[in-house]
Amino acid sequence: MTGGGDADEELLGRVFLSRVVEPGDEVAGRWVREYGVGEVVRRLREGVEPLPGVSYKRWDGLRARALRAEPGRDLDVAREAGVRFLSPGDIEWPGQLADLGDARPIGLWVRGPASLRMWALRSVAVVGARACTEYGAHMAATLAGGLAERGWVVVSGGAYGVDGAAHRGALGAGGATVAVLACGVDRPYPRGHTQLINRIADQGLVIGELPPGDHPTPSRFIVRNRVIAALTRGTVVVEAAHRSGSLVTARAAQRLGRHTMAVPGPATSGLSAGAHELLRGEAVLVTDAAEVVELVGDMGELAPERRGPVLPRDLLEPGARRVLAALPARRAARADEVARGAQTSEDDAIARLYELRSLGYVERHGDGWKLTRQAMMSVRAGRSRC
Repeated sequence: MTGGGDADEELLGRVFLSRVVEPGDEVAGRWVREYGVGEVVRRLREGVEPLPGVSYKRWDGLRARALRAEPGRDLDVAREAGVRFLSPGDIEWPGQLADLGDARPIGLWVRGPASLRMWALRSVAVVGARACTEYGAHMAATLAGGLAERGWVVVSGGAYGVDGAAHRGALGAGGATVAVLACGVDRPYPRGHTQLINRIADQGLVIGELPPGDHPTPSRFIVRNRVIAALTRGTVVVEAAHRSGSLVTARAAQRLGRHTMAVPGPATSGLSAGAHELLRGEAVLVTDAAEVVELVGDMGELAPERRGPVLPRDLLEPGARRVLAALPARRAARADEVARGAQTSEDDAIARLYELRSLGYVERHGDGWKLTRQAMMSVRAGRSRC
């Protein structure tokens, strides 16, 4: 922020509060609304006059955090990591977060070159199970890739399973994606997604409410989901069990008046039970990106009329056909070899290979991928036409 002492004090105050109060704390949000940032910071630092609405035990806990908070140091650490801090009123602040009322973020820590406000205006959340099936990963990657190709930003939580597949699908299509983390954005979590989250920070945005170095907790994952719901025009649940955290995102979207969608799965799959529960309520059934855009997009962005029958190979997108053609005829190949042959990235090749596997074209062989018998004739026919 710029503009003199008052603005600097407001910035430091909000950085201080991001270290002291938990994300989504509506009591603290009410304090900020009623008393202002400066007064809340003063009382927490001095501890003479407890603020209303909390027990003495909780006030003591907040005071203990306040005594250790160093907002100037947090800003220095953030700058070294390429992270900026946004406050309500900044030009980059997404105005739709105000819909969260007193639970709106005190501020947001952001990694990445894009404008969060501009990206959030045309964004969709794609969320679902961490321990998803191959079908769930395929649907998430395909939906995200289709949305990205249509100029939509894909927002998710950076987790394993559906989240990761959605991010990779968007990146593989050369599109935009935002990861909303439940920890400090300078320390990617889960650690197994460090490379993916760093790539998102390079090509998209990584955001969170917690200051540098802070760690995730179960409750922080839950409250993080309200930000995903509020940022976007709608939320798509790809796969979710009855107790999935992605249902929290969907229900938050419903409370906020956002569109809620779900992808159907097998009736016998427990990982689709939560998505089916949403569909029995107010959620809309979607099967591809065109149907999502028809719901959340501008007037005239209609899904194409469904026609059939068509051959399975005709359903493949050009990128998937290139990956299929890059597989050797008689042996298995690693994903990096396939990516070189298809002239694409390894992440995109992996997403396409899982898509092709779900359609019966390829199968895993150790660390490699190989054409199935049913795919051989199709690939030979495709090569003969080239």
